[in-house]
Amino acid sequence: MAFTLTLTEDERRTLSDRLEQGTVTDSLRWAWENFGQRAAIGTSFQGAGLVMLHHAREAGIPLPVFTLDTGLLFPETLDLKRRLEDFFGITIEAVTPEKTVEEQSAEESPELWNTRPDLFCYLRKVAPLQNRLSTLDVWITGVRRQQAETRENVSVLELYQFDPLRDEYIYKLNPMAAWSRDKVQEFLKRHDIPQNALLSQGYRSIGCWPCTRPVAEGENERAGRWTGFDKKECGIHTFLPMAVTR
Repeated sequence: MAFTLTLTEDERRTLSDRLEQGTVTDSLRWAWENFGQRAAIGTSFQGAGLVMLHHAREAGIPLPVFTLDTGLLFPETLDLKRRLEDFFGITIEAVTPEKTVEEQSAEESPELWNTRPDLFCYLRKVAPLQNRLSTLDVWITGVRRQQAETRENVSVLELYQFDPLRDEYIYKLNPMAAWSRDKVQEFLKRHDIPQNALLSQGYRSIGCWPCTRPVAEGENERAGRWTGFDKKECGIHTFLPMAVTR
């Protein structure tokens, strides 16, 4: 991590409100002009992330892009990654865990996602993400308020404490916070942006294949994750403590 705090809480809120009143491109340009390569888009190829990639390309904003490859992604997701790289003319960095799925199974237990899903998500997602974020000042996500109750209060610009011992922080930029699912889907169709083939089979929020099912009519878009467990988030959007400053 690089930066110590420069904005007060009131200043962050004012800036967040200003960015929300602007466009997705305005938010991405703010990140690039102020932080350059130390700002990056993290995407799991859900619709909102693809909208951001389109805005960045159209505006000529060369933000790095990365995805978490747990080793258990659907083949359709891996195929989409290749198609998006061709479509946008970019390279999407694959951030991977230290151990393969087989090595983890031998060390912990087979099918950890069925027995200790929180540990599984930590080892396959949270820990690799934490390593990648240690090189950044701004983490740009496709989180939207409409996705789930756990996300309904998200701000466009948030501040998190990355390392309390060293007084280090990271900004989380959510340019898509106010977008509805319908608005995202309309944008994707209008610009003919490649999407995951699983969408046509009833999937909406697509993660690792053992933990994802199609969504029934009337369910929220993340209802198909971790069926049978009292679990709403994998942890990548909850492991950092939010910083509240004076």
